[in-house]
Order: sequence, then structure tokens, then C-alpha cells
Amino acid sequence: MRIQLSDHFTYKRLLRFVISPILMMICTSLYSIVDGFFVSNYVGKTPFAAVNLIMPVCMALGTVGTMIGTGGSAIVSMTLGAGKQKDANRYFSMLVYFAVILSILLSIIGFFFARPIAIALGATGELLENCVIYSRLLFFALTAFVLQNMFQSFFVTAEKPSLSLKMSLLAGITNVVLDFLFIAVFHWGLAGAAIATGIGQVVGGFVPLIYFARKNDSLLQLTKTRFEGKILRKTFGNGASEMVTNLSTSLVNILYNFQLMKLAGENGVAAYGIIMYVNFVFMAIFFGYSIGSAPIIGYHYGAANHDELKNLFRKSLTLVSGTGVILTVLAELLNVPLVTIFASYDAELFAMTCHGFRLYSLAFVVMGINVWGSAFFTALGNGVISATISFLRTLVFQVSVVLILPILLGIDGIWLAIVVAEVLALIFTLIFFGLNKNKYHYA
Repeated sequence: MRIQLSDHFTYKRLLRFVISPILMMICTSLYSIVDGFFVSNYVGKTPFAAVNLIMPVCMALGTVGTMIGTGGSAIVSMTLGAGKQKDANRYFSMLVYFAVILSILLSIIGFFFARPIAIALGATGELLENCVIYSRLLFFALTAFVLQNMFQSFFVTAEKPSLSLKMSLLAGITNVVLDFLFIAVFHWGLAGAAIATGIGQVVGGFVPLIYFARKNDSLLQLTKTRFEGKILRKTFGNGASEMVTNLSTSLVNILYNFQLMKLAGENGVAAYGIIMYVNFVFMAIFFGYSIGSAPIIGYHYGAANHDELKNLFRKSLTLVSGTGVILTVLAELLNVPLVTIFASYDAELFAMTCHGFRLYSLAFVVMGINVWGSAFFTALGNGVISATISFLRTLVFQVSVVLILPILLGIDGIWLAIVVAEVLALIFTLIFFGLNKNKYHYA
């Protein structure tokens, strides 16, 4: 039975609706993980460090798609909830066309500034050249990557989360197969990893574009449109929080790498990269739930269905809190086997990564509440609160802590920085929940 945004959501129905976005986000996270596995085991530690050093920059530019997707889907879902189908399609189409133009400009800028960026990150010699090769090849596929990030949200709004999952699986399988061929069989090295990822992103971004351009049975379709500055501003305002989350994460990763280069050299950067690979998968669960539940929240808020909004708020808090505890336990139990996948060939790197991951994974207990809390206010159209939570969580607190804790605790301060930052962010998230419950009628 097809689940609609207007339905009443039990735990079972809610999980059925969000499972596809969750799996979709996990598949998307596999891009960098698969590259990391093949580069680390088949190409070498220096190219592996280069991927981890420059990847945050490539991911940062791709956050444009996340911003337009999350911010735009909130507006489109509320418009659908108000019964304005034609307006929803017009807004959707305008945002897609705008994303294509903007991403092309960003890809050109990224390509020409790849070397100065790598130098600014502290790369020299072989590490520098590897960074330039990898990033420039990925910038060619930036438009597809932006579209892929954007359609992850719009597929859910179109009541087609399962189709989104299929697109992500297709893109992920393409990346895995081509990584194996280009790196393990053809020995194209780091360039092969970048080309494989780029082709996977093309599949994930352009196939959905073709789907929405043709007549389909979803709630959304690309149509004739016009530029509407007001809708674009609202999209940027609503989606700013998710962009801040992703962009800040990239900037913080750059800062982490910079600190680790000083304290532990290439081994530190490689160890952090491995921890991030596991973090990508765990975070994908939280982001996937947020993406999947946001259109439902936006729809019922737009329809002034306060009882269902309260129901979704309570159930979502229960689910993300419970998931956080489970993921923390799993991270502690699976520490060694997960790290072995990437660092079994180097005893020093292996020991450093295992120790760091045990400390870092404590953050998963509260991380999900903060991620969903930000997405919740985006779905309600309050981009200011959403952006504030994201800005504090991913930038202010993490930057402050990662600069201070290493002075007191050495390299352990870097691994524990995320834990302290998430706890501080949780305090503010709970305060915002309490202050706004009467305004939005969710509690």
C-alpha cells in the first residue's frame, strides 16, 4: 500500500516511509568509503591521505544541492499540503534549473583553484599532486553530485522514497564496480578512484533528472517555470541550516586534518579519514531519517493538523534517541573489525585509529537528536532556529573545542572534541524545543 504524506503515522508506517531515505543516504555515503578502501589497500597511504585531505572541499561545494533540496522540499511540501499542486511543480522546476546553473559555475571555480586550495591545506610534494588530480576530476561531476543531493529530498516529497533508494543503489553499485575495475584491474590509481566516483554521481544525479522531466505518477514533475526570487530566498533560508551542517562539517574536517598534520602527520590524517568513513554511515542514518520525516512534518504543519504534528514529534524523538544508543554500542563493539578493513597493513595507523574511534563514537548517543532537531525546524519553515542549531553544533562548538582540547589532552583532545560539541549543542536543541512548542503546536 502506498504511504501518503497525509496519512496518520504509526511507528511501523513511519519506519516504512523513512527506511528508503535512510538506505539512500547510506548508499550515498559509500562513495567516499569505497574510494577509501580501494585507494588505501591498492594505491598507498599517501594517496589515501590525499583523498581524506581534499574530500571535505569537494563535499563542501556539493552542499548547495543539500541546501536547495531540504529548503525547497519544505516549501514544496507545505504548498502541496495547502492543495496548490501547480505552484508546487513550478517552484520545484525553478529550483532544479537554478541548481544546474549554480553548480556549473562552482565546478569551474573549483577546477581552477584546486592547487591553491590544496596548498592552503598544507599539502606538499606527492601529497599535493594527488590532491589536485583527485579534486579536479571530481569537479567535472559536481553538477551531477549537486543534483543527486537535491533529489534525495525531492523524491521523498514526491512520495517516491523507494525510487530514490533504487537510484542511490544504482549509483552506488556503479561506483563499486568501476572502483574495482579502474583501481584493482586497470591500475589507474587515484585518478581511477575519482573517475569511478564521478560516473556514479552522474548516474545518481542525471537519471532522476530524466525521470522528473518526463510524465510520471509522482507528485512532482518538471514544468515551465519562471524565476521567483521570493521562493529562492525562502529556500536558501530554510535550507541554510542543512547547508551549514554539511559545509561546517567540511570546514571542521579541514581543521581536524590541519591539527592532526601538526600532531601526528600523515598517519593522523589517515586515521581521521578512516573514522570519518564509519561516521558517514552512522550519520547517514540520522540524515536519512531527517530527510524522510521532514516532508511529512511540513505537510501536516501546512495543513494545520496539530495532532499529527504532536504524534510525529514524539515518535521521532523516541526513534532518534534509541538509535543513537544502539549505534554507540555497535561502534564500540565493532571498532577493531571496522578499522581492519582500512588499516590492517600498518600497525601504527591501526592502533591510532582504534583508540581514536573508541573516543569519537561516544558522540553518537546525542548526535541524532541534534541532527533531527535542526531538520525539524527546517520542515516547519523556521530556517533561523534550524541554522542556529547547525551553526552552533557543527562550527562554533567544534571549532572552539578542537582548538582548545588538544592543548590540554594532546591528540585525545581531537578525538573527544566531537563528543563535547554534541553535548553542548544538545542543550541548545532542547531549549529551542521548549521555547517553540506552543508556537508550532507540536507538544
